[in-house]
Amino acid sequence: MTNNVIAHVLQTSKTIAVVGLSSKPERASYQVAAYLQRHGYRIIPVNPRETQVLGEPAYATLRDVPVAIDIVDVFRESSAVPEIVSETIAIGAKVLWLQLDIHHADAEAHATAAGVTVITDVCIKIAHAEQLA
Repeated sequence: MTNNVIAHVLQTSKTIAVVGLSSKPERASYQVAAYLQRHGYRIIPVNPRETQVLGEPAYATLRDVPVAIDIVDVFRESSAVPEIVSETIAIGAKVLWLQLDIHHADAEAHATAAGVTVITDVCIKIAHAEQLA
């Protein structure tokens, strides 16, 4: 994925669903989501084990989220990606962002074929910070 595509995604997106977002501040998902929230993005927690994270209500699945989502940011194991891709396509999200070390080639290809921009093996927090530099 080119830096131009990443920059465009970050500049044009407003709402980010963070799949696997934990309420534990020591977790990477929490730290990344808090950073993004501080930089003006609306964060939507998607985690069936949470009720609220960072002041936002949490949802069990992407399909349960009542607002449009620009980016689906994934903090789950690679084996969960196919189901997340199916939900991403179903809700019409434009971007699937797989955090560092999360991969599923078939699911990524399915998302791309459905017109979803797929960004893999890049931390959204690091990418955003690089855009500000």
